[in-house]
Amino acid sequence: MKEGLVALSAYQVATIRILSAGIILVPFAWKSFKMIPGSKLGLVLLSGLIGSFFPAYLFCLAETRIDSSLAGILNALTTIFTIIIGAWFFELKAAHKKIAGVIIGMAGLILLFTGNGKIDFKNISFSTLILVATFMYGINVNMVSKHLKGIGSLNIATLAFVFLIIPCLGILYTTGYFQQNFTRSILLSTLASSVLGIFGTAVASILFYMLIKRAGTLFSSMVTYGIPFVAVFWGVILGEKVTFIQVISLGIILLGVYLANSNKNPLSRKLDQREKGL
Repeated sequence: MKEGLVALSAYQVATIRILSAGIILVPFAWKSFKMIPGSKLGLVLLSGLIGSFFPAYLFCLAETRIDSSLAGILNALTTIFTIIIGAWFFELKAAHKKIAGVIIGMAGLILLFTGNGKIDFKNISFSTLILVATFMYGINVNMVSKHLKGIGSLNIATLAFVFLIIPCLGILYTTGYFQQNFTRSILLSTLASSVLGIFGTAVASILFYMLIKRAGTLFSSMVTYGIPFVAVFWGVILGEKVTFIQVISLGIILLGVYLANSNKNPLSRKLDQREKGL
C-alpha cells in the first residue's frame, strides 16, 4: 500500500488491488457461479463488499496519514471484533476468559493511542478507519460462518471479487487513472498495487480459507499474531519509527487475542465447528 501511494491516490491503489484480485480469479468464475445457489448470491456479494472492498479503501485512506506498522498493529484487533460481534449479533455465548481477552485487547488499543502522554486526534481519526475495517472483517467472518457455511470458500472469494471488476473499472475511470501519463513512478505504484491484490488478497484469501477448512478457526487465527510483526518489519524497512509504547501495546493486544481464542473457549469451538463445514 505504501509503495502504491507514492504515485497513486488511495482510491486508485485500493481499486487496483481489488481489480487485480478479481482478474486473477476469472478462470474460476463460471464454475463458482454454478456451485452457489441463487438464494445465496446476495450474501456472497455482501461478503465481498464488507470483507474486502470497503476495507481496502479504509486501509489505503488511513495509510495516507499513519504508518503501516501502526496499521498492522490495529489489524490484530480483527479477532477481538469477531468475538464481540459474534456475541452481540449472532447469539454466541461469551465465556469469562473471552470477555477478559476483549477487555485486555481494548486496553492495549487505549495505550496505543495515549501512551505518549498526548492524544493526537489526527492519528486517531485515521486509525479509526482501520478499526471500522476490522469491525467489517468481524461481521464478515460471522456472516460467512453462519449463512454461507455450505458453500466452498474458494467459490465465495472468486465470485465476490469477479463481480467487483466492473465497478472497479468505473472507479479508475472516474478518478482519472486512464487519462494520466504513465510515468515510471505511476507504473511502479500500479505494479505494487497489483501485487498487493494478487498475492495479498486473492492468493492469501485462498490459502487462508484452505487453512480454515483443514485446521479450523483456532489454528488459522494464529495468522492474527503474525500480521502485526510483518507490518512492523516492513515499516522499519521503509524507515518508519516504531516506538517502545507501540511494541508494548502490541503485546497487550496479542495477549487479549490469545485469551479470546483459548482452546477452552466455547465460542471458539463453536466457530470451529461452523467453519469446518465451509
